[in-house]
Amino acid sequence: MDPGRPGDDEATAQRAEAVARSTLQYGPRTRRLRRFWRTLPTSPRCKLCTSPFSGPAGSLLKLVGKGPWPPNPRYCRWCFKELYERRTGAEIECTLFFADIRGSTHMAETMHAREFRVRMERFYETAAKILVEHEAIVDKFVGDEVIGIFIPALAGDMHARRAIDAGIELLRATGHGTNSIWAPIGIGVNTGVAYVGAVGTAEQVEFSALGDPVNVTARLASAAAAGELLATTSAARAAGLSDQGLEHRLLDLKGKSVATDVLVLNAGTPHG
Repeated sequence: MDPGRPGDDEATAQRAEAVARSTLQYGPRTRRLRRFWRTLPTSPRCKLCTSPFSGPAGSLLKLVGKGPWPPNPRYCRWCFKELYERRTGAEIECTLFFADIRGSTHMAETMHAREFRVRMERFYETAAKILVEHEAIVDKFVGDEVIGIFIPALAGDMHARRAIDAGIELLRATGHGTNSIWAPIGIGVNTGVAYVGAVGTAEQVEFSALGDPVNVTARLASAAAAGELLATTSAARAAGLSDQGLEHRLLDLKGKSVATDVLVLNAGTPHG
């Protein structure tokens, strides 16, 4: 097809989406890169393409943009470079994770501004550390909320299980199940097909997820009481989670025509 002919833009977009899907789902292209980069020493390495972060090779690779990727420093920037440059992504099955502090407005009213900032930063750092350890992408911090995305390329086929495990660990890390709760949080976890990739403008691009599963997860986090993790039945099934002994709850979520069935988990729920 000649440049400029009708259909060029569509064909280009389809190719970009195919590359994005391969990246996000750990396709053949990524597997080929792994074989190549494994020939270079040394550890630690990007967990996706296996290029080294340290040693002479690692120092050199950082100069060409293969240093740690801010949304999850276990992976390199280069693995997601094309998504950012083209501002593209793909519809894939993934697991979304929202956690926010209950009663943050009241908390802010009862603390000095500096003390409140310190408390929020502790929450952000704790949540980000746990999400990264469970192979999530830390999407963003919004007010009193932390958002994570678990995709197959990073978290594997059990991305839903990793998200639920991360949620239970975060509940425990914030003091739930003890008498020392320093951040009363509610968590929503949902699995579904969402658009995942680089979105934004030419001036500002961020890695994010869009679509109904994202909206549902946000609503779940808002509906969860302090100390609760609400997981949709789709997330529970994908995680291989038994509902034996767990509470089922039907929620009328804003904007949804049918009630959403969720399982209620807490800091005492066995996991791992």
